[in-house]
Amino acid sequence: MPKTSNSSRRRPSARRRPQITAPRASGAAASADTDRLLPLDERLYAYLLAETSREPELMARLRAKTRRLPNASLQIGPDQAQLMALLVRLIGGRRAIEIGTFTGYSALAVALALPAGGELICCDVSREWTDMGRRYWREAGVDDRIDLRIAPAADTLAELIASGENGSFDFAFIDADKENYDLYYEQCLKLVRAGGLIAIDNALWHGAVADPACNDVDTAAIRALNRKVRDDPRVDMVLLAIGDGLLLARLCG
Repeated sequence: MPKTSNSSRRRPSARRRPQITAPRASGAAASADTDRLLPLDERLYAYLLAETSREPELMARLRAKTRRLPNASLQIGPDQAQLMALLVRLIGGRRAIEIGTFTGYSALAVALALPAGGELICCDVSREWTDMGRRYWREAGVDDRIDLRIAPAADTLAELIASGENGSFDFAFIDADKENYDLYYEQCLKLVRAGGLIAIDNALWHGAVADPACNDVDTAAIRALNRKVRDDPRVDMVLLAIGDGLLLARLCG
């Protein structure tokens, strides 16, 4: 999507991304037991999906339709969707926020995990892509749980804060324009309750965060937020190597 869209989940393209290098580890990184890391090749990932995925048929259809789009890489994978749904259930989530909805696949996963009467506020600026998701939300019977707001996400979040919604959400998923990640994170820290969870996508950014030669705006923003969340006493955190990297931050209470 266009650079001005704050719902776009732009990944580095082959044209604009510097070549990722793999420098020899040093310091703390050198002491990591990398021999215990398991490469997730295509065969093993196919096994993971075939043997452990519980992706509903409706979600599989939406994912397949989205894969035919030229910007299909903006969509999360079924394993990440399943993890997010599990996390929402684990924290007893009833109210959630999504920043960056695209064709509605991740929103559908979260909405299906919410109980009857639950609410998911989706922030996006594209009617074209979200209209695709709306059809599947209706078919799944969860469209009444999803409040889609077509507007800049920062404005929508600011309105929620101004209207007294602080601490009233259980879960937030940030997957939009990277240069505004820090702003979205700070806004979600106000809106999500103590013990609630913020999930931030693209935290590994195709490996660019680990390449000192990559210093474009998006990479710098993600790299800075990873460090900030690591050192933030307001949250417990972990960065998972799933998909393009999923940073989880639980609000301390």
